[in-house]
Amino acid sequence: MDVLVIGIAGGTGSGKTTVARRIIDQVGAERIASIEQDSFYKDLSHIASDKRAKHNFDHPSALDFNLFKEQVKTLKEGKIVKKPIYDFVTHTRIKETIAVEPRQVLIVEGILIFDNKELRDLLDIKIFVETPSDIRFIRRLMRDINVRGRDIESVVKQYYSTVRPMHLAFVEPSREHSDVIVPWHDYNSVAIEMVISRIRERLSKIGDGL
Repeated sequence: MDVLVIGIAGGTGSGKTTVARRIIDQVGAERIASIEQDSFYKDLSHIASDKRAKHNFDHPSALDFNLFKEQVKTLKEGKIVKKPIYDFVTHTRIKETIAVEPRQVLIVEGILIFDNKELRDLLDIKIFVETPSDIRFIRRLMRDINVRGRDIESVVKQYYSTVRPMHLAFVEPSREHSDVIVPWHDYNSVAIEMVISRIRERLSKIGDGL
């Protein structure tokens, strides 16, 4: 099975998921599978619960890249994987998993996916979503409060102590590995259409034109 693998990277709150959804809408959900970095954080159940939130989740060492790469390779081979589920409230990996079936297109999403060379080499098209830092921070703040049960003080403290420095150290430099840079503010229709055209071109070459 020929699988076209698209990597979507960018800073936290840059709009990666929104770009992925636009691609899915245009190409068709029946043709696309997705797997995201957020599922592959290392389990912290061995650490006292009051210390887990202080962990540096924006450093590459926080991720189980071995399992991440293994599942991307398995999906490229046309086989089903059981994607882990990470609980960001307790900072642990729960027992349940999600079955992901292979499709003609696989979207791999995450802030650090271009930093890891072995994972990067599995990607056919690499998209970097570029968004102003103030907008990214506001989006992250709202997400962490509304979805992950955080308070404003803890989000701001984490942003200054780990999120911003790790972005400058790992995420921002990884943009040089991208094939396409999408400047994202609200909805960059021109850039998205260019990406869709490239996907259609690649799919036509593997025998499934759209």
